[in-house]
Amino acid sequence: MRKKIGLMIALFALMAVLSGCGTMDPVTEDSTGIWDTYFVYPLSWLITYFANLTGENYGLAIIIVTLIIRTALLPLMIKQTRSSKAMQEIQPEIQKLREKYKSKDANTQQKLQQETMALFQKNGVNPLAGCLPLLIQMPILLGFYHAIMRTEEIANHNFLWFDLGDPDPYFILPLVAGLTTFLQQKIMMGGMDNPNPQMKMLLYIMPVMIVVFAINFPAALSLYWVIGNIFMIAQTYFITTPMKKKENQVDGGAKK
Repeated sequence: MRKKIGLMIALFALMAVLSGCGTMDPVTEDSTGIWDTYFVYPLSWLITYFANLTGENYGLAIIIVTLIIRTALLPLMIKQTRSSKAMQEIQPEIQKLREKYKSKDANTQQKLQQETMALFQKNGVNPLAGCLPLLIQMPILLGFYHAIMRTEEIANHNFLWFDLGDPDPYFILPLVAGLTTFLQQKIMMGGMDNPNPQMKMLLYIMPVMIVVFAINFPAALSLYWVIGNIFMIAQTYFITTPMKKKENQVDGGAKK
């Protein structure tokens, strides 16, 4: 979990650095380079395409593209949720192995790693599955940031009370982004028994990080984050609730 927290912080820091680096010239179909060709321009084209369909409503177009992206990532996110739950279930066995091989010498630690990996394989758990969706999502988010910043039409349009190309002047979107991030993680933790201290710490660190970034990012990106979080809240609820009911039924049957 510590490694996962460190990875998330590093990815957010990388996103902040990269967002200020490189060209910020308008992106077009003539833009060159792997980044512009395969990440930035396709997202820019999608936003523009749906904006044209909705009467140049770029805010609504961003919402539509956000839902498309989240739906495309849905199978991966479902796998992540199930893997996280499976990892939580085998924590008592992992703890027993750590107590059995608590000596710090190289041979003992090697045996611990071998038996831990055998335990993962036996239960079909991939310890990296929790980080994989994050690794996939961050390039998309960074590409979305560049698409918003480098699609000239977006900066000239507004949506609701804010200009899409500028930060929310009233900080409403950043606060909502932080709140929905907190709720999404809280719902996910609600399906776990006795979440560890690192996970509890992440529950409060992530929303604060999101608010800080959203305050400085264009409101269009904050809009993407809010809609994505709402989607994930619904997704997490509808995935974890049936899993919890199934566990309760199994426990109830076992007691009988």
